[in-house]
Amino acid sequence: MDHLRELRNRLVKAMLGLVAGAIVGWIFFDPIWDFLKKPFTRIPPEHCINHHCDLVVHGIFDGFFIHLKVALIVGAVISSPIWLYQLWAFVAPGLYKRERRWTYIFMTAAVPLFLAGGALAYLTMDKGLKIFIGLAPGDTTVLVGIQEYLGYAQAMLLIFGLTFELPLFVVVLNRAGVLTHARIRKSRRMLIFGIFVFAAVATPSQDPFTMLALALPTLVLFEVAEVLAYFHDRRKDRAPDPYEGLSDDEASPIDLDEIDRQIDSGDRSGDRTH
Repeated sequence: MDHLRELRNRLVKAMLGLVAGAIVGWIFFDPIWDFLKKPFTRIPPEHCINHHCDLVVHGIFDGFFIHLKVALIVGAVISSPIWLYQLWAFVAPGLYKRERRWTYIFMTAAVPLFLAGGALAYLTMDKGLKIFIGLAPGDTTVLVGIQEYLGYAQAMLLIFGLTFELPLFVVVLNRAGVLTHARIRKSRRMLIFGIFVFAAVATPSQDPFTMLALALPTLVLFEVAEVLAYFHDRRKDRAPDPYEGLSDDEASPIDLDEIDRQIDSGDRSGDRTH
Protein backbone atom coordinates (compact mmCIF):
# COMPACT_ATOMS: atom_id res chain seq x y z
CA MET A 1 0.00 0.00 0.00
CA ASP A 2 2.91 2.38 0.64
CA HIS A 3 4.11 1.83 -2.93
CA LEU A 4 0.61 2.42 -4.31
CA ARG A 5 0.24 5.64 -2.35
CA GLU A 6 3.62 6.81 -3.56
CA LEU A 7 2.66 5.95 -7.14
CA ARG A 8 -0.59 7.91 -6.74
CA ASN A 9 1.25 10.96 -5.42
CA ARG A 10 3.78 10.80 -8.27
CA LEU A 11 1.01 10.54 -10.87
CA VAL A 12 -0.89 13.47 -9.36
CA LYS A 13 2.21 15.67 -9.48
CA ALA A 14 2.93 14.62 -13.06
CA MET A 15 -0.65 15.37 -14.09
CA LEU A 16 -0.55 18.79 -12.43
CA GLY A 17 2.62 19.56 -14.38
CA LEU A 18 0.93 18.41 -17.60
CA VAL A 19 -2.10 20.61 -16.93
CA ALA A 20 0.10 23.64 -16.22
CA GLY A 21 2.02 23.07 -19.44
CA ALA A 22 -1.22 22.59 -21.40
CA ILE A 23 -2.48 25.95 -20.12
CA VAL A 24 0.67 27.57 -21.49
CA GLY A 25 0.14 25.76 -24.81
CA TRP A 26 -3.47 26.98 -24.98
CA ILE A 27 -2.48 30.59 -24.29
CA PHE A 28 0.27 30.59 -26.95
CA PHE A 29 -1.68 28.51 -29.45
CA ASP A 30 -1.39 30.96 -32.38
CA PRO A 31 2.45 31.10 -32.66
CA ILE A 32 2.70 27.36 -31.98
CA TRP A 33 0.18 26.54 -34.69
CA ASP A 34 1.93 28.87 -37.15
CA PHE A 35 5.10 26.89 -36.52
CA LEU A 36 3.39 23.51 -36.96
CA LYS A 37 1.61 24.37 -40.20
CA LYS A 38 4.65 25.83 -42.00
CA PRO A 39 5.52 22.52 -43.73
CA PHE A 40 2.03 22.44 -45.23
CA THR A 41 2.38 25.95 -46.64
CA ARG A 42 5.39 24.78 -48.67
CA ILE A 43 3.40 22.33 -50.82
CA PRO A 44 2.86 23.12 -54.55
CA PRO A 45 0.50 26.14 -54.67
CA GLU A 46 -1.05 25.09 -57.96
CA HIS A 47 -3.09 22.46 -56.11
CA CYS A 48 -4.51 24.97 -53.62
CA ILE A 49 -7.45 27.34 -53.88
CA ASN A 50 -6.33 30.66 -55.40
CA HIS A 51 -2.76 29.35 -55.18
CA HIS A 52 -2.85 29.75 -51.40
CA CYS A 53 -2.67 26.61 -49.29
CA ASP A 54 -4.93 26.59 -46.26
CA LEU A 55 -6.16 23.78 -44.06
CA VAL A 56 -9.86 23.00 -43.99
CA VAL A 57 -12.07 22.75 -40.91
CA HIS A 58 -14.70 20.10 -41.60
CA GLY A 59 -16.64 20.09 -38.32
CA ILE A 60 -18.00 22.52 -35.79
CA PHE A 61 -15.84 21.17 -32.97
CA ASP A 62 -12.59 20.74 -34.96
CA GLY A 63 -11.28 24.11 -33.81
CA PHE A 64 -11.75 23.23 -30.14
CA PHE A 65 -10.16 19.79 -30.47
CA ILE A 66 -7.19 21.20 -32.37
CA HIS A 67 -6.61 23.72 -29.58
CA LEU A 68 -6.87 20.89 -27.04
CA LYS A 69 -4.50 18.55 -28.89
CA VAL A 70 -1.87 21.21 -29.47
CA ALA A 71 -2.13 22.32 -25.84
CA LEU A 72 -1.61 18.76 -24.61
CA ILE A 73 1.37 18.23 -26.91
CA VAL A 74 2.99 21.44 -25.73
CA GLY A 75 2.11 20.60 -22.13
CA ALA A 76 3.77 17.18 -22.39
CA VAL A 77 6.95 18.80 -23.77
CA ILE A 78 7.07 21.66 -21.27
CA SER A 79 6.29 19.46 -18.28
CA SER A 80 8.70 16.68 -19.35
CA PRO A 81 11.24 17.58 -16.61
CA ILE A 82 8.45 17.23 -14.03
CA TRP A 83 7.01 13.87 -15.10
CA LEU A 84 10.44 12.46 -15.93
CA TYR A 85 11.61 13.38 -12.43
CA GLN A 86 8.50 11.81 -10.89
CA LEU A 87 9.16 8.62 -12.83
CA TRP A 88 12.80 8.66 -11.78
CA ALA A 89 11.95 9.37 -8.13
CA PHE A 90 9.59 6.38 -8.05
CA VAL A 91 12.02 3.94 -9.70
CA ALA A 92 15.37 5.15 -8.30
CA PRO A 93 15.07 3.69 -4.77
CA GLY A 94 14.96 0.18 -6.27
CA LEU A 95 18.15 0.59 -8.31
CA TYR A 96 21.77 -0.09 -7.46
CA LYS A 97 24.29 2.72 -7.65
CA ARG A 98 25.68 1.45 -10.96
CA GLU A 99 22.19 1.18 -12.46
CA ARG A 100 21.45 4.74 -11.39
CA ARG A 101 24.56 5.93 -13.22
CA TRP A 102 23.36 4.21 -16.41
CA THR A 103 19.97 5.85 -15.99
CA TYR A 104 21.55 9.31 -15.71
CA ILE A 105 23.51 8.68 -18.92
CA PHE A 106 20.39 7.35 -20.65
CA MET A 107 18.25 10.34 -19.73
CA THR A 108 21.01 12.79 -20.68
CA ALA A 109 21.28 11.29 -24.16
CA ALA A 110 17.59 10.44 -24.68
CA VAL A 111 16.27 14.01 -24.68
CA PRO A 112 18.73 15.41 -27.30
CA LEU A 113 18.21 12.36 -29.52
CA PHE A 114 14.43 12.72 -29.38
CA LEU A 115 14.67 16.44 -30.16
CA ALA A 116 17.05 15.73 -33.05
CA GLY A 117 14.60 13.20 -34.49
CA GLY A 118 11.73 15.66 -34.14
CA ALA A 119 13.73 18.42 -35.81
CA LEU A 120 14.60 16.14 -38.73
CA ALA A 121 10.92 15.17 -39.08
CA TYR A 122 9.91 18.84 -39.16
CA LEU A 123 12.47 19.63 -41.86
CA THR A 124 11.44 16.70 -44.08
CA MET A 125 7.69 16.80 -43.48
CA ASP A 126 6.95 18.98 -46.48
CA LYS A 127 8.83 16.64 -48.84
CA GLY A 128 6.35 13.82 -48.31
CA LEU A 129 3.44 16.25 -48.63
CA LYS A 130 4.79 17.58 -51.91
CA ILE A 131 5.22 14.10 -53.36
CA PHE A 132 1.70 12.88 -52.67
CA ILE A 133 -0.19 16.13 -53.13
CA GLY A 134 1.80 16.70 -56.30
CA LEU A 135 0.36 13.46 -57.70
CA ALA A 136 -3.12 15.00 -57.78
CA PRO A 137 -4.31 15.82 -61.32
CA GLY A 138 -3.66 19.36 -62.41
CA ASP A 139 -7.35 20.24 -62.72
CA THR A 140 -8.16 19.28 -59.12
CA THR A 141 -7.96 21.08 -55.79
CA VAL A 142 -6.64 19.31 -52.71
CA LEU A 143 -8.55 19.97 -49.49
CA VAL A 144 -6.66 18.75 -46.42
CA GLY A 145 -8.51 18.68 -43.10
CA ILE A 146 -6.92 20.30 -40.10
CA GLN A 147 -7.38 17.14 -38.04
CA GLU A 148 -5.78 15.03 -40.74
CA TYR A 149 -2.75 17.29 -41.00
CA LEU A 150 -2.23 17.46 -37.24
CA GLY A 151 -2.39 13.66 -37.03
CA TYR A 152 0.24 13.43 -39.77
CA ALA A 153 2.51 15.96 -38.03
CA GLN A 154 2.13 14.17 -34.68
CA ALA A 155 2.99 10.81 -36.21
CA MET A 156 6.05 12.16 -38.01
CA LEU A 157 7.46 13.92 -34.95
CA LEU A 158 6.81 10.97 -32.65
CA ILE A 159 8.10 8.26 -35.00
CA PHE A 160 11.31 10.12 -35.85
CA GLY A 161 11.94 11.00 -32.21
CA LEU A 162 11.40 7.46 -30.90
CA THR A 163 13.38 5.85 -33.73
CA PHE A 164 16.40 7.94 -32.80
CA GLU A 165 16.20 6.36 -29.33
CA LEU A 166 16.69 2.78 -30.61
CA PRO A 167 20.52 2.97 -30.89
CA LEU A 168 20.60 4.24 -27.32
CA PHE A 169 18.84 1.06 -26.18
CA VAL A 170 21.56 -0.93 -27.96
CA VAL A 171 24.21 0.86 -25.91
CA VAL A 172 22.29 0.31 -22.66
CA LEU A 173 21.79 -3.40 -23.40
CA ASN A 174 25.49 -3.72 -24.18
CA ARG A 175 26.43 -2.00 -20.92
CA ALA A 176 24.12 -4.37 -19.06
CA GLY A 177 25.81 -7.39 -20.66
CA VAL A 178 22.71 -8.50 -22.54
CA LEU A 179 23.91 -7.62 -26.06
CA THR A 180 27.55 -8.09 -27.01
CA HIS A 181 29.44 -6.45 -29.85
CA ALA A 182 30.08 -9.86 -31.41
CA ARG A 183 26.33 -10.47 -31.69
CA ILE A 184 25.78 -6.98 -33.14
CA ARG A 185 28.51 -7.53 -35.74
CA LYS A 186 27.12 -10.94 -36.62
CA SER A 187 23.64 -9.48 -37.19
CA ARG A 188 24.81 -6.35 -39.01
CA ARG A 189 23.19 -7.20 -42.37
CA MET A 190 19.88 -8.10 -40.79
CA LEU A 191 19.97 -4.91 -38.73
CA ILE A 192 20.57 -2.75 -41.80
CA PHE A 193 17.79 -4.51 -43.67
CA GLY A 194 15.48 -4.20 -40.66
CA ILE A 195 16.16 -0.45 -40.34
CA PHE A 196 15.11 0.19 -43.94
CA VAL A 197 12.04 -2.03 -43.64
CA PHE A 198 11.02 -0.31 -40.41
CA ALA A 199 11.52 3.13 -41.96
CA ALA A 200 9.40 2.16 -44.97
CA VAL A 201 6.55 0.87 -42.78
CA ALA A 202 6.68 3.37 -39.89
CA THR A 203 6.68 6.65 -41.82
CA PRO A 204 3.12 7.94 -42.28
CA SER A 205 3.63 9.07 -45.88
CA GLN A 206 5.72 5.98 -46.82
CA ASP A 207 7.39 7.86 -49.66
CA PRO A 208 11.02 7.05 -50.61
CA PHE A 209 12.41 10.41 -49.50
CA THR A 210 10.92 10.26 -46.01
CA MET A 211 11.97 6.61 -45.67
CA LEU A 212 15.60 7.47 -46.50
CA ALA A 213 15.47 10.54 -44.25
CA LEU A 214 14.59 8.25 -41.34
CA ALA A 215 16.68 5.19 -42.26
CA LEU A 216 20.05 6.80 -43.05
CA PRO A 217 20.47 8.84 -39.81
CA THR A 218 19.25 5.83 -37.80
CA LEU A 219 21.83 3.67 -39.54
CA VAL A 220 24.57 6.17 -38.64
CA LEU A 221 23.44 6.16 -35.01
CA PHE A 222 23.51 2.35 -34.98
CA GLU A 223 27.08 2.44 -36.29
CA VAL A 224 28.01 4.81 -33.45
CA ALA A 225 26.31 2.46 -30.98
CA GLU A 226 28.28 -0.47 -32.41
CA VAL A 227 31.57 1.42 -31.99
CA LEU A 228 30.70 2.20 -28.37
CA ALA A 229 29.81 -1.46 -27.79
CA TYR A 230 33.13 -2.52 -29.33
CA PHE A 231 35.21 -0.34 -27.00
CA HIS A 232 33.12 -1.36 -23.99
CA ASP A 233 33.55 -5.08 -24.68
CA ARG A 234 37.24 -4.59 -25.41
CA ARG A 235 37.77 -2.82 -22.07
CA LYS A 236 35.68 -5.48 -20.34
CA ASP A 237 37.77 -8.30 -21.82
CA ARG A 238 40.96 -6.66 -20.57
CA ALA A 239 39.66 -6.48 -17.00
CA PRO A 240 40.86 -9.31 -14.72
CA ASP A 241 38.39 -12.12 -14.19
CA PRO A 242 37.79 -12.63 -10.41
CA TYR A 243 36.74 -16.24 -11.05
CA GLU A 244 39.79 -17.23 -13.10
CA GLY A 245 41.67 -20.20 -11.65
CA LEU A 246 38.83 -21.31 -9.36
CA SER A 247 37.91 -24.96 -9.41
CA ASP A 248 34.30 -26.14 -9.43
CA ASP A 249 34.29 -26.92 -5.72
CA GLU A 250 36.09 -23.75 -4.62
CA ALA A 251 34.17 -20.81 -3.20
CA SER A 252 34.09 -17.66 -5.31
CA PRO A 253 35.51 -14.42 -3.84
CA ILE A 254 32.87 -12.24 -2.23
CA ASP A 255 33.66 -8.83 -0.80
CA LEU A 256 31.42 -8.88 2.26
CA ASP A 257 32.71 -5.51 3.45
CA GLU A 258 31.61 -3.88 0.19
CA ILE A 259 28.18 -5.53 0.43
CA ASP A 260 27.77 -4.29 4.01
CA ARG A 261 28.70 -0.76 2.92
CA GLN A 262 26.09 -0.86 0.14
CA ILE A 263 23.41 -2.09 2.55
CA ASP A 264 24.25 0.59 5.09
CA SER A 265 24.21 3.26 2.37
CA GLY A 266 20.83 2.01 1.16
CA ASP A 267 19.39 2.08 4.67
CA ARG A 268 20.56 5.66 5.22
CA SER A 269 19.06 6.90 1.96
CA GLY A 270 15.74 5.15 2.55
CA ASP A 271 16.12 2.78 -0.40
CA ARG A 272 13.61 -0.01 -0.85
CA THR A 273 14.95 -3.53 -0.47
CA HIS A 274 15.19 -5.68 -3.59
